[in-house]
Amino acid sequence: MGRKRKSKPPHKASKGNPKKIEPVILNFLSQNSGRGYQIKQILKSVGVRDAKSKALVTEAIFRLEDKGAIKKLRNGAFTVDVDLSPIIATIDSVNPRFAYAVLANSEGSEDVWISANDLNGAMDDDKVKIVIKPGKHGKHQEGKVIEILERNREEFVGRLEMSTRYGFVIPDFKKMFHDVYVRYEDLNGAKHNDKVIVQITQWPDRNKKPEGVITRVLGKAGEHNAEIHSIIAEFGLPLEFPEGLEAEAETISDKISSKEIVKRKDFRKVPTFTIDPVDAKDFDDALSIKKLDNGNTEVGVHIADVTHYVQPETSLEKEAVERATSVYLVDRTIPMLPERLSNGLCSLRPEEEKLTFSAVFELDDAGEIQKEWFGRTIIYSDRRFAYEDAQERLENQEGDYFEEITALDVLAKKLRKKRFSNGAVNFETVEVKFKLDEKGTPLGVIPKERKDAHMLIEEFMLLANKRVAEFIYNKFKQANPLTFVYRSHDNPDPEKLDTFSNFARRFGHQMDFDKKGVSKSLNGLIENIEGTPEQNVLQQLAIRTMAKAKYTTEPKGHFGLAFPHYTHFTSPIRRYPDMMVHRLLQHYLDGGKSVDKEAYEELCVHASEREKRAADAERASIKYKQVEFMSLVEQKAFAGIVSGVTEWGVYVEITETKCEGMVRIADLDDDFYEYDEQNYRVIGRRNKRMISLGDEVFVRVKATDIDRRTIDLIFTEEDDE
Repeated sequence: MGRKRKSKPPHKASKGNPKKIEPVILNFLSQNSGRGYQIKQILKSVGVRDAKSKALVTEAIFRLEDKGAIKKLRNGAFTVDVDLSPIIATIDSVNPRFAYAVLANSEGSEDVWISANDLNGAMDDDKVKIVIKPGKHGKHQEGKVIEILERNREEFVGRLEMSTRYGFVIPDFKKMFHDVYVRYEDLNGAKHNDKVIVQITQWPDRNKKPEGVITRVLGKAGEHNAEIHSIIAEFGLPLEFPEGLEAEAETISDKISSKEIVKRKDFRKVPTFTIDPVDAKDFDDALSIKKLDNGNTEVGVHIADVTHYVQPETSLEKEAVERATSVYLVDRTIPMLPERLSNGLCSLRPEEEKLTFSAVFELDDAGEIQKEWFGRTIIYSDRRFAYEDAQERLENQEGDYFEEITALDVLAKKLRKKRFSNGAVNFETVEVKFKLDEKGTPLGVIPKERKDAHMLIEEFMLLANKRVAEFIYNKFKQANPLTFVYRSHDNPDPEKLDTFSNFARRFGHQMDFDKKGVSKSLNGLIENIEGTPEQNVLQQLAIRTMAKAKYTTEPKGHFGLAFPHYTHFTSPIRRYPDMMVHRLLQHYLDGGKSVDKEAYEELCVHASEREKRAADAERASIKYKQVEFMSLVEQKAFAGIVSGVTEWGVYVEITETKCEGMVRIADLDDDFYEYDEQNYRVIGRRNKRMISLGDEVFVRVKATDIDRRTIDLIFTEEDDE
């Protein structure tokens, strides 16, 4: 039965057709979803004035209501008939035209597409309320921001461009698509081409650019310190410790009391040493080794006892929680802890007694664990080795402690072999470091080498991390599990694996995940591509195919390492999760009850976010130096490999420097090139020249942009001058 509508005004529609007006009304309400409109407002919006037209529009409104396309609110206003319950989401900006809203607490839900006109001034990573609009944009629901709950950032780093009476800051952040207008009186001494920090005072809307005031001048664009400080500011990294924190650290005594020593297992007479990078200043870990009477070998993995010095509820603890990790930029470290702790009290420096937290293993000749022990210790490091020093002893079989290092290497190789036989994935990405002059100018890009000495240390750190996690998990697994901090790594997504398999096939590598399994297939590929031009490209893509590792209180496994349980125990000087692990391990060794899981999960999420921020900042600093280095060698021809193909350009990784740049399609002037997405290539319309993924090419630098950290390349010949 139809329902009576007392509020329906009289009208005549015999000579008109309300159906033709319905789409106009629906479009208006859809474009303004999230609020209701009275009939008078709708009439005005569609531009009708005469009584006849008004009657037709009114009839169309009620027809739409009857269909359920729109609905009438309590105040008599009409709105699109969608669920107007606000949804909490986070904005993920894609380009100047649109963004996605990632729904909070809705794992597995589709992201919501939002036009730039419906963002309501929201920026990347802002927390917002949205409403869903009728219809879809492609396969995605479409939405609109109705309220901004929390700004992710209110300051941006960028380069100032001056006019006569005002300036514009061009942001470095690639997901900020607006230049920021700055009035002359708000420049605060900044000049043309300065790198600055601008604070937003007026957020953008449909008709206005954002406005801001300059709060800090970092230096001239392109200068080393200005660019590094820009990266620090861009990622919200701290420039210094809070006032008084370093003074607080200086008050901590470096004396180890006899009362403290008797609480600990004493390893001071056992041969012990550290192996670290040649330029390392903080030494988290040391190894001890002792041959036992039964023929087995006792290996001690000794880790700086940071939590002995950093106590809960102190300013040092609060700052460590906030930073969560040290950050390693190309020319400096932003430490988690003040230097007094990181390079002094906690650092396992040679010929000094140090307090440690240890994992001690009795291993037989096959590398199998016969006994293990965890607890607090005191050590004396006899020697500090750089990786190069330890490698010399392995290769030459001479020098102090060469027998101990060799014995550890033999055991490490057995542990490594067992790990891979259990399904670990052998990711070996090529990392680069820079040779810098005193002004920070890059003189060269040097790939980092990984030799047996590096893998020796890595294997024993992995062993300690794994066994600590398994010890806690197994301690009370029959009853309620103990709350603990794990490092988890989920299995890769099948769709991403399929995409990667197609990518690898372009280089002539076949993968069969169904028959061999994921780990064996990936390891087979990694072995086959060693030494090939495509090695770095495929390894980097393989890593991106994997799920991201994270900290969690959930006792999940680690796919990449093929460990049922894993944690981070071995680097408390530079990672706060390791400090949490030390505290929890001691708490449970002392017989303590399980702690509040929710509180620790919150800390895990924070640490994972800080870890991502640090990694992004480190990559940005490397990219900056790569761009700067390539700007100094613009006339040289470089061999490279096509690492990506898109409709706007061809990405090329330069083999010698591991720098990636792009040859723009617009710069291919010998023909009109069309993008063949399915086959990862572009094809010339007339000459049929194909440029495909994996092709070996020669390029030289056309232009570099320090602000955007981009390298524009052009194809050339090998002997091109």
